[in-house]
Amino acid sequence: MRRVLVLGYTVLVLGCNNSSNGNSEATSTRPPEPETLNCVIQKSYPHDTSSFTEGLLIYDGSLYESTGNNGHSKLLKVNLNTGKPEKEVKLDSIYFGEGIAILRDTVYQLTYKTGVAFVYTLKDFKKIKQDSFSTESGEGWGMTTDGTYLIATDGTSNIYYFDPSTFKVVRKITVTDAGTLSYNVNELEYIDGYLYANQWQLPYILKIDPSTGQVVGKIDLTDVWNGIKQKDPHAEVLNGIAYDAATKKIYVTGKWWPELYEVQFTK
Repeated sequence: MRRVLVLGYTVLVLGCNNSSNGNSEATSTRPPEPETLNCVIQKSYPHDTSSFTEGLLIYDGSLYESTGNNGHSKLLKVNLNTGKPEKEVKLDSIYFGEGIAILRDTVYQLTYKTGVAFVYTLKDFKKIKQDSFSTESGEGWGMTTDGTYLIATDGTSNIYYFDPSTFKVVRKITVTDAGTLSYNVNELEYIDGYLYANQWQLPYILKIDPSTGQVVGKIDLTDVWNGIKQKDPHAEVLNGIAYDAATKKIYVTGKWWPELYEVQFTK
């Protein structure tokens, strides 16, 4: 009986596939492939090879970084030209630091598997409080802000919008690439109305339309990554995107990378 049912279903499917209307509808509703962009290095800066970069941003012209690994996690204000910290706070060894965002002169930092977010004053990194947060994977990865919400990833295809005062989810989008789920969405930056995201373990930055979750552009950093591996074989994956809204400059780096780059994304 099972074999007969399967055969009948197969005939039905083949019949549908032979319909010209079905083909035209499928083609017309399929989201387009994202535009492929290149990454061109404009300038290089030193980067601390002990920094397992999880979050990177520019705020009021200054560079801030969050680093990971238990016992080595920090929140840093970094001198861009020297790569040296100007201010830092070390996390307790039970916490693995993740993405950061700065909103209205307040610093927010995620942790990896502990479901805790820390809130600091910008001026002196004094911890104001800590909040619990929840994601479907139970993890915190990248974070940015659109000026209203804290926007975070959890290593899946999900992007969460958190209320900054409570860390409660107010919205969730799913990232898709030409109709297929995009997994391992990691460090985030908000640039001119789009979300830019590292894709963990891959040499790409995804340009995402936050209104739909669709990947509309894919920046290929293969050459940048290969160049870093030649400079330092111990360098880990690409991770870290920062945008200076005042100068319109974009910066990228990675975990244990010896350099940080000012870049342009070109066709």
